[in-house]
Amino acid sequence: MTEVEKMMAGELYDYSDPEALELNIQAHERLEKLNTARYRDTEGYRNALRELIPGFPDSSFLITPFFCDFGFRTRIGEGVVINYNCTFLDGGGISIGDHTLIGPNCQLLTPHHPMDYRERRKPIETGKAIRIGNDCWLGGGVIVCPGVTIGDRCIIAAGSVVTRDIPDDSLAAGNPAVVKRKLNDHER
Repeated sequence: MTEVEKMMAGELYDYSDPEALELNIQAHERLEKLNTARYRDTEGYRNALRELIPGFPDSSFLITPFFCDFGFRTRIGEGVVINYNCTFLDGGGISIGDHTLIGPNCQLLTPHHPMDYRERRKPIETGKAIRIGNDCWLGGGVIVCPGVTIGDRCIIAAGSVVTRDIPDDSLAAGNPAVVKRKLNDHER
């Protein structure tokens, strides 16, 4: 199994592997193109966006600047808005459901490094997938940690750090984020 195949499978992999490094370099080249696309050049922007994140829907928007590790490890649903200055470290895979709003300066972070400091000295990590459901709203500056699933119709308050799964229809806030209450029908 190659190091990239290990990464895709969520196993411990060597991120200094030439194939993994090349994929990261290609993403950075695509990011340069996306982040410098002229604002009124809708076609150029959309082409650059799809080169970085294949399958990015026409109904969704990403406002630059934007940063990621690979791009192809991110899946975006219909009607999604990703605001300014977001960072998606997507080696472990990121999935964002339909009609979800991602506020400015949000960070979705999938890398997980070894706990043992001796192992952490090596260029190895795993990626733990992040899943965000449909109709969610992440306020500005939210950080989502590796392996977290946020259910459908959730609101995550600005500045929160999400370290654990959040169930459907929840309002969560804090560091670490905790469910403050369930959202009722008229709020949904």
